[in-house]
Amino acid sequence: MGEDYVKMWENLGIDLENHDCLLKALAGFYQQIYLSQENRPEGMKYFDFVVSEAHGLRIKELLEAKQQGKKVVGAFCVYVPEEMIRAVDGICVGLCAGAQIGFEEAEKVLPKNTCDLIKAFIGFKLTQVCPYTESCDLLIGETTCDGKKKAYEILNKLTQKVYVMEVPHMKTERGRELFLKELFALKNKLEELSQQTMTLERFKEEVKVVNEKRKALMRLEQLRSYDPAPISGLDALLVNQIAFYDDPVRFTQKVNELCDELEERVKKGIGVKPKGTPRILITGCPFALPNWKLHHIIETSGAVVVGEESCIGRRYYNNLVPENFTTIEEGIKLLAERYLKTPCACFTPNPERIKEIQNMAKELKAQGIVYYSIQFCTPYLFEAYQVESAVDLPFLRIDTNYSTEDIGQLKTRCEAFIETL
Repeated sequence: MGEDYVKMWENLGIDLENHDCLLKALAGFYQQIYLSQENRPEGMKYFDFVVSEAHGLRIKELLEAKQQGKKVVGAFCVYVPEEMIRAVDGICVGLCAGAQIGFEEAEKVLPKNTCDLIKAFIGFKLTQVCPYTESCDLLIGETTCDGKKKAYEILNKLTQKVYVMEVPHMKTERGRELFLKELFALKNKLEELSQQTMTLERFKEEVKVVNEKRKALMRLEQLRSYDPAPISGLDALLVNQIAFYDDPVRFTQKVNELCDELEERVKKGIGVKPKGTPRILITGCPFALPNWKLHHIIETSGAVVVGEESCIGRRYYNNLVPENFTTIEEGIKLLAERYLKTPCACFTPNPERIKEIQNMAKELKAQGIVYYSIQFCTPYLFEAYQVESAVDLPFLRIDTNYSTEDIGQLKTRCEAFIETL
């Protein structure tokens, strides 16, 4: 870290010993995974800096904002609308974790056959290593799966600051009405938290801010369609992960600067891998930071990852909210329509997801699909069969967790799969 943040962490109630172990492990992991890559774009230096200060400078910014009266709101899902949080002068940060931290403690309150994503955010809380959770004034959960629903009950006992919004599991008219009512209820909750009334002017302004962030990420995805790929899948994944907790205006500027550089690379034919390198699309569960395992395995096995049909990927930034609404009610309705276009596996039926995968594979010129499931994630495990049946590309299922124990086995499987492309 660039300066001493120990007092700040102490004031947040962070367990300094556990936290120090986490930061040291992540620093080594980052060096091995990211900084060992060759021919990285210069624009990635900003994102390297953000990671190095993820628990330092960014937390300091959040705490300074709180001193100015702003509220920090944590979210675990892409169905939580950042636009509404920002419209009451709040700051939205993503809280899902992608590392095996505190699992022994988590398994004292959770079933062992719970997915690692849930174990991670409970484990991070129980071991007191996440300054984001501790900085939040409100934690917004959602009902996308049974495991998360019940875990939020436990998290609320631990924090006393969890609010759960219901996400329908069928895109019927009744389901749409339910979600719209949930967004209006969330508006009331956010206004109560912030002691501010949402205004039309501010709401429109923040819809535009978030739209601009999504446009920048769409631009980055489109640049990954070129051969040779101007950026690695690992670096693109990192950008998408940082989107959930960096300041959105600053982040958008830096992503667009990176894209400017990538466009120059495309013009000059510069890639991170040779032209003709096999191209992989990953679909499935989210890759919460610092879950870089699968991308690293694929990209050190002779391929390049060119896209993610994932919550850390297209599901997050695809589709914009129309900005021409004239009332807050109209804006929230448009917001609800946009968010319900997100094809999460929690929905039944879910043909939109299959269509999205097919479209992405075509647009990004993917030659093979890797279907990624976190062990015990029932919705995505079930949908694997339907996706494989519908796509006309070589297909590899990966069912894994956050551990490093199966890296050798996964690398052997990925290498064999890539050789067939």
